[in-house]
Amino acid sequence: MFDLTPFDRRQRSLSNYFDNFEKTFFGDILGSMGAFNTDILDQGDKYVLQAELPGFAKEDIHIDLNGDMITIHAEHKEENEEKDNKGNFVRRERRYGSFSRSFDVAGIKTDEITAEYKNGVLEMNLPKATSKAPATRQIELR
Repeated sequence: MFDLTPFDRRQRSLSNYFDNFEKTFFGDILGSMGAFNTDILDQGDKYVLQAELPGFAKEDIHIDLNGDMITIHAEHKEENEEKDNKGNFVRRERRYGSFSRSFDVAGIKTDEITAEYKNGVLEMNLPKATSKAPATRQIELR
């Protein structure tokens, strides 16, 4: 017959309890703060960084290069208000979020980096700097 016990209850143990303490206490708030998902693809002569930033306007995303560090910063502000006939609030919700990630771009031609934001995904092309192979020569024995 079918087992109707929820999956989580089958794996109750003291170690799982402590491992999941933060998750159960704070809910999903820790997982949703400060970061966003990225994929970095190696395409031979360049890296392609794809960052998921759904719901952001192009103007809310800033990319800063400081030395060998590139920082992607996105800030989201949203307000929903519902008022009754007298102008009193029935519901008022505000959502603010700031997301930021930094990446080391040593070994990248920083002057050739390009970025495009389309359909909630920021895609950056990071061309690799060509490393000069040491010159080979034969040394004559005396």
